[in-house]
Amino acid sequence: MSGTNIVLDTNAVLYLLGGKIDPATLPKGEFFISFITELELLSYPNLSKFEEEKIKNFLESVDVIGLNPEIKRETIHLRKNYKIKLPDAIICATALFLNALILTFDKSFKKIKEITLVTTELS
Repeated sequence: MSGTNIVLDTNAVLYLLGGKIDPATLPKGEFFISFITELELLSYPNLSKFEEEKIKNFLESVDVIGLNPEIKRETIHLRKNYKIKLPDAIICATALFLNALILTFDKSFKKIKEITLVTTELS
């Protein structure tokens, strides 16, 4: 899978930073997150200084994809057709924009036909 684009869903990042995912088990490829994941991570309630620094260091190691017209259009399409939450629709639309897989543990993503999901083992 080398050279594959992979969008990390917020829950995957939380598991990774929390030590529930061994980085060695991650699929090979280039990792991205949506700006939504960035916002969700940084606004997580009651973060310690250590946790906040860990998140900031992680954010420096991945490409954060902002909102653009193509992602907006795809988000609208996904929300209308699958009735999913707006943040999830934006994350999925980001993956479609990048022609990327999504690493997630969110079962609601399974119903979205346009995306390809990937998971890894939790420890």
